[in-house]
Amino acid sequence: MSNMTELQKKDLKYIFHPCAQMKDFESNPPLVIKKAEGLYLIDEHGKKYMDCISSWWVNLFGHCNPRINKVITEQINTLEHVIFANFAHEPAIELCEELEKVLPKGLNKFLFSDNGSSCIEMALKLSFQYHLQTGNPQKTKFISLQNAYHGETIGALGVGDVDIFTETYRPLIKEGRKVKVPYINENLTADEFKKYEDECFTDLENLVNENHHEIACMIVEPLVQGAAGMMMYSPNYLKRVRELTKKFNIHLIDDEIAMGFGRTGKMFACEHAGIEPDIMCIAKGLSSGYYPIAMVCITTEIFNAFYADYKEGKSFLHSHTYSGNPLGCKIALEILKIFREEQVLNTVNKKGAYLKKQAQKLFKDKPYIKEYRHIGLIGALELKDIAPGERIGRQIYEIALKKGVLIRPIGNIIYFMPPYVITEEEIDTLLKVCLDSIEEFISIKKINLKDALKSDNKKRENLDSPF
Repeated sequence: MSNMTELQKKDLKYIFHPCAQMKDFESNPPLVIKKAEGLYLIDEHGKKYMDCISSWWVNLFGHCNPRINKVITEQINTLEHVIFANFAHEPAIELCEELEKVLPKGLNKFLFSDNGSSCIEMALKLSFQYHLQTGNPQKTKFISLQNAYHGETIGALGVGDVDIFTETYRPLIKEGRKVKVPYINENLTADEFKKYEDECFTDLENLVNENHHEIACMIVEPLVQGAAGMMMYSPNYLKRVRELTKKFNIHLIDDEIAMGFGRTGKMFACEHAGIEPDIMCIAKGLSSGYYPIAMVCITTEIFNAFYADYKEGKSFLHSHTYSGNPLGCKIALEILKIFREEQVLNTVNKKGAYLKKQAQKLFKDKPYIKEYRHIGLIGALELKDIAPGERIGRQIYEIALKKGVLIRPIGNIIYFMPPYVITEEEIDTLLKVCLDSIEEFISIKKINLKDALKSDNKKRENLDSPF
């Protein structure tokens, strides 16, 4: 505690930080950020850090973006909040009008929330209640993907499949059915991957054929499973999922909370598969990290199942105090304008291609790298288990942070999802710091790579399945 600043001491006296073991902060206390600009966070000592995870995947256009700051100022001097149950306001109306123009066809009715996990809860409840009110009350079950993550509220945990989040709460959870995912694997030939994808889809198809009468919906993270370690799967599989769910009156819920708004190179990740979901959840990039706002986008068909005389009891009774907040709506409107006026998707694809090329060049043939995964402006380095029992990703993250670069660990994986304002020079710096931090970790731990890799290969032979 003696090396901590007064602010750090006060932080640890009062605050229980999310997704962290508080005891870790005894040796590495939270950094106190005083201000930020563009790609950079600036701490209380004036040291700069490249925010290469977009402050948990939300910041698209840099911190303290002048365009966004301007509209916030204008809106806060006009209307800061109003109850959304029986009132409306111009920013919310305009936002829905503009969203319909960029969303997949058919999504034209909107519900407001204030965070992604609550958004998922709403989507699941909507699907359940839709079937209840349209003559299929037996449709009460949910399907999701293995290794899925959809948030940490109780309903969201039920369709999640990352044990670190779900295990403790299993007695509280209504578990959904989980199905295998055809993860992209460059070591497979085209024929081998097709066989793998067909096996995964056949498992889903068998499940649906036998149980479709009781399945309300299937929820997916489109193409990229973030909390699973940026695991990426086949767009063709998602296309086949859409065809199957449509055939059996099963809603497809597309969780675009993390991957929407350009992150994968398309406005929404489901566009890679060319599909139109029944329900889409959006958040995070919707406000570029400025304000907690989330939305559930649905079809007119689903909306009509709730449209009735009050006495029929078909209302959807789910609300949040800050639903439809004018500040969040005004910010989201400006985000859509920036996409349109500044050709953001072109920028993402150009910088994403540069990131991929440079990462593959820098990490090619590095014996400690198991795999580099990439799409749009997302990169993930999975390390081999060169130090069993060590928190490899965590320690590399700490080394990189001291070098002024914020990346994020998931087990033995370190990933980066930088704001779209990052330059090619800054991409080079990001990747060089990743390389240096990994090799510094290896040096500090005095790891003999030759011996470590033999051990890792033996373990993988015993544990990995042949699909």
